[in-house]
Amino acid sequence: MLLLHVQTVGSSEGWVTLVLFYLFAALSGVSAWALVLSPNIIRMAVYLMLTLAGVAGIYFLLGAELLAAVQLIVYVGGVLILIIFGVMLTSRNPYLNVAPRGGEMALGLVLATVLAVLLAVAVLAAGLPEAAAAAPDDDRYAVRWIGALLLSRHLIAFEVAAVILLIVMIGAGYLVRRRIKANQAGATEGRS
Repeated sequence: MLLLHVQTVGSSEGWVTLVLFYLFAALSGVSAWALVLSPNIIRMAVYLMLTLAGVAGIYFLLGAELLAAVQLIVYVGGVLILIIFGVMLTSRNPYLNVAPRGGEMALGLVLATVLAVLLAVAVLAAGLPEAAAAAPDDDRYAVRWIGALLLSRHLIAFEVAAVILLIVMIGAGYLVRRRIKANQAGATEGRS
């Protein structure tokens, strides 16, 4: 990925792209480390948001506007907000601190090391590309074409996913309502 940007550095636009790439990569990397090291679950969600936004920026630089938009809308906008509200609605203390045990830290470190080594081996085995890949000239990757596919050939899968998300939202609302009623009943019993 870096080589694709380095080859365009001859122009002023290439330098801007390279600087933006390093900024987005640094934002993603630093936020990911902060996410892993933070004991506060709300701060973890904020760091996850910054990590996902940095990845979306890299997608924009690579010309994958649809992936970047989906990353921002679905993951940053939807899932992350759902996580934050889920934590705040289901825990007694919304600023819940997470303190991993020593064994969990050791296991996480071993798994992270193994994954980093495997990733490095895969990158080195793949080799560096000779030249930057040109953007496709045809219309196959346009957002319009992908939208037409979603609403024609893949309509059933699209609708099933929408129904599943609707069921999840109704279930979450039901669970929260039941918990609120139980808390109200406990509060009225405490007053008596």
